[in-house]
Amino acid sequence: MDFIAQERDRLLRSTTRVVGIVCALVSVIGIVSALAVPIIPLLGALACIAIMIGGFLVFGWNGSVWWTALILASGLGALALLFFGVDDTVRPVIASAVVPLAAGSISAPLMAQRGQPVGLGLTIAAGAAVVVGIVWASGSILAAPVTGALLGWVLIAVVTIWISRAIPRVARRIYSIGTAHRAERQASETEAQRRQGARLLHDTVLATLTLLAHSGVGVSEQAMREQAAEDARLLRHLRLGATPQPQQSGDYSLTREEESPLGQTLESVKQRFGRMGLEVSWHGTGQVLLPSHVLDAFLLALGECLENVRRHAGVGEAHVTIVHDNEMVRAMVTDSGVGFDLTHVSAERLGFKESVVNRLREVGGDAKLFSAPGSGTTVVLEAPR
Repeated sequence: MDFIAQERDRLLRSTTRVVGIVCALVSVIGIVSALAVPIIPLLGALACIAIMIGGFLVFGWNGSVWWTALILASGLGALALLFFGVDDTVRPVIASAVVPLAAGSISAPLMAQRGQPVGLGLTIAAGAAVVVGIVWASGSILAAPVTGALLGWVLIAVVTIWISRAIPRVARRIYSIGTAHRAERQASETEAQRRQGARLLHDTVLATLTLLAHSGVGVSEQAMREQAAEDARLLRHLRLGATPQPQQSGDYSLTREEESPLGQTLESVKQRFGRMGLEVSWHGTGQVLLPSHVLDAFLLALGECLENVRRHAGVGEAHVTIVHDNEMVRAMVTDSGVGFDLTHVSAERLGFKESVVNRLREVGGDAKLFSAPGSGTTVVLEAPR
């Protein structure tokens, strides 16, 4: 609230400075243009107006009562010199010329007198003196200069009252919004602390129960390594399309021996690509036993070939022929798709992932690619037995 009050007072002082200086300059132009004031009263009035403008400049930074008194005194002095320095016939013209000074410059300090009863009283007294002087100079209370002066003072008073009542209401609303925001933030912080405490309690209890379950020793390094190896094995077979067959609660077995039958695994690959819309026709050997690491590399390369057919060949069918001898197992993946010219395609864009081919070669195998535009593509995969 104090900050808003300070900003309000600063705004009112700045507005007072702008209104006062602008109205004083407008009156100077009107007085000089009238060419009806003798030189000595004119110079005195201009000096008083200059003092008033200086007072307004300082009043914008320091709203002291002394600066208010200086502004009012210099303004009234300028009016007195102008009214008493001319003849009765010229006085109504001068009254019209000084309306901006009387209605704007002298009434402007009224906006910045909140909380200063002395300054407010001086401003009201100066306003009464201005009205009396304008009525005397105009010769009638119904003259246009009197109406203009009264209108200026009424407008300044209305603006002052409106600002005095509106800004506190806005400040209270801002304060209530800030209070609600602080309450919401405190509630969020409390909830975060509660969750952090619950998580810490959960971790503490879980760690305690783990220590109790392992007699205070914890899980051995060898047990952790074995569990990690089993998890890796499970994930590898799931990636190749195998389906876990539960034997008992918490125990799943994918294969029973290190040498897996190739036929069963190929069937799972066929079903997987069938679900994706690629019909795979198998030919050749039905059952071949391969070591697990060779089988993994072989099936990864085969799956990559079928995936390329599905994505790039433009056909919905692929043929896989499996043949083997005592040393090698070979798979030929053939499609009748669009094909391509090998000489126009860079090595890194031939459709094989480099890591898959490298893994196949690490186990002693290899991959060869044959294709021609409009004649489909054939890939030969080789893996040792």
